[in-house]
Amino acid sequence: MAVIFSASADPKSAPTSSRLIAPFVRFFFRDISHENLDQIVFLVRKAAHVTEYAVLAWLLARALTKPATPTAAWSRKAAVMAWLIAALYSSTDEFHQSLVPNRSPRWSDVLIDSAGAALGVIGFFWFGHLRGYWGVRRIK
Repeated sequence: MAVIFSASADPKSAPTSSRLIAPFVRFFFRDISHENLDQIVFLVRKAAHVTEYAVLAWLLARALTKPATPTAAWSRKAAVMAWLIAALYSSTDEFHQSLVPNRSPRWSDVLIDSAGAALGVIGFFWFGHLRGYWGVRRIK
């Protein structure tokens, strides 16, 4: 959560991160138009939202499920709690951005973050299912 909080600070704002992403894209696609470059930068930034909240929700689900314990079992309640905590944290993160210069809060980012959190919880379930954590089967 501290990593996400620090990413909400001014150094990670769109103009700053665009200065990092755009040269990388231009290295591979020298003749890219400005409009296409802006779209790629936008997609990379939104993919970062999805990824960071998927990881957060995965870790929350793991903490709430405790798969290393003998009584570990998949719990729908733990999954919903993990998603809810991540989604609420996304809302507070957007509020934090409203207090930072050069940042603006967006409800669309909360929706994107919440979707990423849902993917993280789903990924945690399927990973555990495939590994046999939930008592179904083990991959050899």
